Amino acid sequence: MEWLKRFSQAIDYIEQNLDSEISYDEAAKIACCSTNYFQRMFSYVVGLPLSEYIRQRRMTQAAFDLQNGQEKIQDIGTKYGYVSPASFHRAFQAVHGVSPSAARLPGTELNSYPQLHFSVSISGTNGLRYRMEKREAMRFVGVTLPLPNNISQYEKHYGKFWKESAANGTLRKVIEFGGDIDSTVCGLISDIDPQNPVYYLAVQTDKPKPRNMSEIVIPATRWAVFTYFGRQLLTYEEANKRFFTEWLPFTDYEVAQTAEMKVYPAREVFTQPFEYCSKCEFWIAVKNEQEE
Repeated sequence: MEWLKRFSQAIDYIEQNLDSEISYDEAAKIACCSTNYFQRMFSYVVGLPLSEYIRQRRMTQAAFDLQNGQEKIQDIGTKYGYVSPASFHRAFQAVHGVSPSAARLPGTELNSYPQLHFSVSISGTNGLRYRMEKREAMRFVGVTLPLPNNISQYEKHYGKFWKESAANGTLRKVIEFGGDIDSTVCGLISDIDPQNPVYYLAVQTDKPKPRNMSEIVIPATRWAVFTYFGRQLLTYEEANKRFFTEWLPFTDYEVAQTAEMKVYPAREVFTQPFEYCSKCEFWIAVKNEQEE
């Protein structure tokens, strides 16, 4: 449960600095991961972007200050990092639905967002089918999509990329390049360069790379592989949330922060959208203390 402890400590750091500068880099350092990965992990587990959580918490505290103190509205805005009254007004209005000045009127209803607290609890009876695989370095070839800064938009970009690639024949070319219709095709997120995450629609192969495709080599690592069938198929966000909350806390593993991927039967992807495939495997690179 070490990752859960570090994640909670990162949240504590954020809480302690709501009225001062919050460094995403420092929060990630506390959580022992890259800044990009911390933001993505936060979004997976919590269900909203880190920036939105911070805004909600700051505006919750700002509302308390407005109702219980005599500070000027502009000073309260500055306290929570807003350099202009207009930017503070917009942020406050977005969270509470009313202006800062209206918040001081008796009877005004406001929203309160509490600090996050993480713990492991028993929930549901739907088990996770998984296996562990130790693989040597794996090379993938395919087409790529640079990922946006807004992590909450990842899934939207993946889906659009798959659909466009299927419609324009790119997906078929990638699968045919692999040469085995009974093999698999994957959507892979690379974290090898944490500042520039990239999404690959690719096949595993040793063939020379075509000029119009890209390649990536994932270092030798251990993988946790989760199998989903039919209606169990999950988005990246859903798969990661189950991984972080239902599996990882009960193991001695840590996330390796090199790659994660969803793997589909190539033959099925030829004939239908990937989300309707009969089977999907979610692979995520992990390590334990002995492998660090």
